[in-house]
Amino acid sequence: MTEFHNISDAPTHVAPFSHAVESDGWVILTGQMPTKPGGATTDPLDEGIEAQTRQVMANLETVLKGIGLGLGDVVQCRCFLTEFERDYAVFNDTYKSFFPADRLPARTTVGVTALAVGALVEIDCIARRPA
Repeated sequence: MTEFHNISDAPTHVAPFSHAVESDGWVILTGQMPTKPGGATTDPLDEGIEAQTRQVMANLETVLKGIGLGLGDVVQCRCFLTEFERDYAVFNDTYKSFFPADRLPARTTVGVTALAVGALVEIDCIARRPA
């Protein structure tokens, strides 16, 4: 059975999607933007890659918590940066602070030309519910 999750504490949708979709213990989270829960999608974003990465990670944690999981259950992330060369090093330092050094998820990071709401970063992920 497939479940479609929308988390009331998560940021407002910026497009038509579910925050997460779950099937057979696998949970796919929609890419999170650096928007704040309770805010409008037109609210200004925090400036800089570090602040935006922290907000994106907090949003991922909110969605995961809403379905009884945490970042420790994440097995893979896809990260998108609009200013890849400029922001990659600071992004990495910020991102890795959310995981134990010996439990980093598999990851792909891609430079893109633009993201919704003018964001510098977006991250989606796959988590696995413990058996």
